[in-house]
Amino acid sequence: MSRIAIIGAGITGVTTAYALAKRGFRVTVFERHRYSAMETSFANGGQLSACNAEVWNSTATVLKGLRWMLTRDAPLLVNPLPGWHKYSWMAEFLRQIPNYRANTLETVRLAIAAREHLFETARKEGIEFDLEQRGILHIFRDRKSFDASSKVNAILTEGGLDRRPVTAAEIRQIEPTLDGAFFGGFFTPSDSTGDIHKFTRGLTQACVRHGVEFRHDTQITAIRRDSDGAFTVSAAEQGASDNERFDRIVVCAGVNSRVFASMLGDHVNVYPVKGYSITVCLDDETSQRAAPWVSLLDESAKIVTSRLGADRFRVAGTAEINGFNRDIRADRVAPLVEWTRRLFPQVSTSRVIPWAGLRPMLPSMLPKVGRGRMPGVFYNTGHGHLGWTLSAVTAENVAALIEGMADSAQGVRFATS
Repeated sequence: MSRIAIIGAGITGVTTAYALAKRGFRVTVFERHRYSAMETSFANGGQLSACNAEVWNSTATVLKGLRWMLTRDAPLLVNPLPGWHKYSWMAEFLRQIPNYRANTLETVRLAIAAREHLFETARKEGIEFDLEQRGILHIFRDRKSFDASSKVNAILTEGGLDRRPVTAAEIRQIEPTLDGAFFGGFFTPSDSTGDIHKFTRGLTQACVRHGVEFRHDTQITAIRRDSDGAFTVSAAEQGASDNERFDRIVVCAGVNSRVFASMLGDHVNVYPVKGYSITVCLDDETSQRAAPWVSLLDESAKIVTSRLGADRFRVAGTAEINGFNRDIRADRVAPLVEWTRRLFPQVSTSRVIPWAGLRPMLPSMLPKVGRGRMPGVFYNTGHGHLGWTLSAVTAENVAALIEGMADSAQGVRFATS
């Protein structure tokens, strides 16, 4: 039976481990943190959102970014200080603008396919993760932005998504707690929300039941391909070092994937795009009644929400192109709090938990899923802001690829024996 090493125990690494374990592989997951899901998979916006599948590679996004560069509380900030990684990534990002439509179509199709994989896994393994299947409501304050999104909607519906326009009156019916004046919106009833951290930790436990070994608190220091085609992974754990051999390697290391790809002879230009969230603690009955259950996406503010059970309300947004900076800045958190107070004035924000995480983004906004240059090397990484949404299907895709190649190799051995 093949031994497979997975690097990273975030949502993509753990879903990949599960998909491979189901197929009978012996899987070991390496994670530098003490627990799974402690970085990007810790406190994201919570949306399982095919409706948010539009890639960012468009002239409109670039122009907005330029206008926002000198505004500290803007939804998108770019640190102009020079850096080779940053500017090479941005150059590749711009070259992907002609692929905007094709990449958006591919993303929405992946997102739709991912749903049933994730829901079936949760049902089968008994994972509770505050799932709310009430749809996602995309809101607009003016006709111009609504009309622009109508063009995006045409692409999303072509990709198979059921997403319909709604009037201001229908917005009130869908989410009565929402305060403010809106021109209209789009509603995607098939989208949902949930707690990514709870799901990933629950799936980690399921993986252990299926025989997956987790090496937490472990830092990989080197990977070497041996003359027989196997890989030696050198790892340090609590001051001690050891070497283990594996038949295959799957890189699911989020923003650190670029480093591991370099060890394995590949260029995977993942860049860390920082995002923020706040978790509003709904400690009183008034706040619990006044917070929305339907998930929202506010186009002008670039903010998304999710209701995580009776007593938590997650509000997330913003993007910073500022390298490996995990600082939680007050001036970036404040707009999220203010947005909550303005649209949901009866919700108390006296206890708010801020968080910042780094989204692993490739210039095309599509994840890298598949083989590396070196035989036995695979990737499932670079999902950007849609790791939670896409992870279940990309894990199945890479596991099916590995299984197919293993079966092919087995067939060759039988044929030549």
